[in-house]
Amino acid sequence: MISLESYAFVSMMLFSIGAIGVIARRNVFVIYMSIEMMLNGVNLFLVTFARYHFNMDPQIVTIMVIAIAAAEAAIFLSVIILLYRSRKSLDTDIFNTLTQGEKS
Repeated sequence: MISLESYAFVSMMLFSIGAIGVIARRNVFVIYMSIEMMLNGVNLFLVTFARYHFNMDPQIVTIMVIAIAAAEAAIFLSVIILLYRSRKSLDTDIFNTLTQGEKS
């Protein structure tokens, strides 16, 4: 049987790798995937402790987070497509202005 500490370690590693990806990367799509990895690390942590304490409340929160993440994924991917169409790149360095008319 796998221990509680093993699940907690895996969830902390997922969150840490995601946080490093958000800080270190410059591609918008990679940053989005890193945020999703952090979200999955938190979900695993919630489910682990819910199972350990025989409580269903964190599992309900996790199911709601997964449902919201699915809707958020559709919106974020459409924003990524719009950004790529307007600037022909997904590098975060070129997204420094909010004006519509300026071409970098």
